[in-house]
Amino acid sequence: MATGTASAPSWLFSFVDLAFLLIIAMTQIADPNAPELGEMSLPRIERDATGGLPAAAGEAWQLRVHPPSRDGASPFELIRGPIGPRVERLDEATLRERLHELNGSGMAKPLLAPHEDSRSQDLLDAAAAIAEEWPDRRRVLVGRRLVAR
Repeated sequence: MATGTASAPSWLFSFVDLAFLLIIAMTQIADPNAPELGEMSLPRIERDATGGLPAAAGEAWQLRVHPPSRDGASPFELIRGPIGPRVERLDEATLRERLHELNGSGMAKPLLAPHEDSRSQDLLDAAAAIAEEWPDRRRVLVGRRLVAR
């Protein structure tokens, strides 16, 4: 599979070319009903950030997504402020109820704070729960689609 003069296998270049062609093709879709392409940037928190928190930081809510635990605890935690008191973990149904109550009381959309080792499915579930209560123009979420046979 490898050529005599190159150190990388020749098929690798075919996959790279295909990936670039797919990216170009997907960005050129002119159909107004086509889904928007988006990316989700995970927040990076500086370890040596020493600045004080603004006064409004205590008013904001944060939805933390924790990694799977050995004791089977739910991955979601909804706390007030960046350093709020620890509360019990919430399952997805309870999380959706709490987000509905927050939205009904006029609170702003909570910040999504995933742990770097959290599961992708849990992160997508949290993002979907927030998007249902605080809809936005850009909604690109992955969902299961059933196909009739």
